[in-house]
Amino acid sequence: MTITVIGAGFGRTGTLSLKLALERLGVGRCYHMLEVFQIPAAPDQWRAAAETPPGSWEAIFEGFSATVDWPGATFYRQLADHYPKAKVILTQRDPDAWFKSTRRRSSPMIWAATRRRPSAAWPRP
Repeated sequence: MTITVIGAGFGRTGTLSLKLALERLGVGRCYHMLEVFQIPAAPDQWRAAAETPPGSWEAIFEGFSATVDWPGATFYRQLADHYPKAKVILTQRDPDAWFKSTRRRSSPMIWAATRRRPSAAWPRP
């Protein structure tokens, strides 16, 4: 299986909707940040890809036909070089709305991950 669609947009720009749409349209399974939490090997695979490019893309995307959101969006150029026939989709959002959404979504995750409140320097929504 090869990657046929590469998402170049940041998280919080409609990437989950895009993932669901691509899967519904029959593109195949679409890799999204959600997969990093569900695939035990994923964090180590992505760490290795970041440390020793060009990455082992076939191992990371085994069973997937598309990728959107993080962490794949970080590597969209390398992925486009590796999968030259893939279509690249850039999702965008108003920068201020994106920042507010990201801040609102990330604060609870920081709290859950660190078991402590986000810093007072981190503005609350």
